Amino acid sequence: MTTKAVRHRLEYAIVLALRAIVRWLPDRAESALGAALGHVGYLAMPGRRRLALSQLRGAFPTRSEAECRAIARAAFVQAGRHVITVFKFSTLTPDQMRARVEYEGEDRMRLALAAGKGVIAVTGHFGYWEIMGLAHSLLLPPMSVTARQLDNPRLHEFVERLRQRTGNRVIYRNGAVRRILRALDANEIVAMLPDQHIHGSDAVRVDFFNRPVATTSAVATLALRTGAPIVPGFALPLEGGRIRLVYEPPVELPAPGSPDPVRELTQRYTDVLEMYVRRHPHFWLWMHRRWRDLDDEAGDLHDTLPRSRPIEVEDESRGVFD
Repeated sequence: MTTKAVRHRLEYAIVLALRAIVRWLPDRAESALGAALGHVGYLAMPGRRRLALSQLRGAFPTRSEAECRAIARAAFVQAGRHVITVFKFSTLTPDQMRARVEYEGEDRMRLALAAGKGVIAVTGHFGYWEIMGLAHSLLLPPMSVTARQLDNPRLHEFVERLRQRTGNRVIYRNGAVRRILRALDANEIVAMLPDQHIHGSDAVRVDFFNRPVATTSAVATLALRTGAPIVPGFALPLEGGRIRLVYEPPVELPAPGSPDPVRELTQRYTDVLEMYVRRHPHFWLWMHRRWRDLDDEAGDLHDTLPRSRPIEVEDESRGVFD
């Protein structure tokens, strides 16, 4: 057995052990376990801790070092609680899940579907994003969730079963754009998390916390091509182990004649995510490198960056999954 196989087995065993423990924990103990897991991560992952602090300093230049450190620690704690909550939800029946969730703005999603062109639901690595898909389908029509395959095949199967538990489907990289287009054509919901850095010609540069970031052009291109509205949604943790799903109004489309509608539309839904992160900075995944090596590009970025290139149907929409 290879070292990788042993590691995969060990990782899976740890997940199953935590899941077995979490199944019987009351809400307060579950929250405490998640917080403890986050604190361990904060101490045991110095590289990720430094990255989170660096990005927080850049995003909030007027905040003190102590404030940035407090947000970074809270972000690790939130990530730990998210993991434990995912394990907990994997043990619940749909009725038990529904009892833990409340909804706000769900009529916006229903109204968007009434247009008959499908809906692109966007969120970020914010709050309880994994629970968003599960809980969404307890009240609203199921959706197709874009995702990357995990390196650990055992964990991949575990997460895939969880994501499909309430009727959702998962769209992976191969043939992704064709599957997304078919789903939208059938007036279905497709969920994407476009808040991570991507490389290559499919990237469009927009501002996030007043700094340029490389973002996938796939969401805006698909919306402009199909007419599907973009509806932002977020899963916020509440007291007592409950979760609130919030659906924002559809993102306004660029006016006809916009010189770069893909970039403009991408900026608009990015602004919605930024609004939520500013309100609750510790809910976002600061440990992911969102801003990467943009400062070394020649000249002023806003003047020299090329316009976005719309993706083609044959492309695999790489940035949606990164």
